[in-house]
Amino acid sequence: MPKVSLDIPQELLDDLNRHVGNDKKFVSQADAIRTAVRKMLDMMDEIDRRHGRLEEENK
Repeated sequence: MPKVSLDIPQELLDDLNRHVGNDKKFVSQADAIRTAVRKMLDMMDEIDRRHGRLEEENK
């Protein structure tokens, strides 16, 4: 799996870290970021579909 490096504002990182760790929603920062990216891309695909900018996979 490729690795990606990014700069992130401390406030955003602090908020992210409140959801990462034992007995929390995400097991790691990487897991949280992957999940957020997937969700954002799904949302963007849905918006593109509604605007006719993305062909349906089952056509």
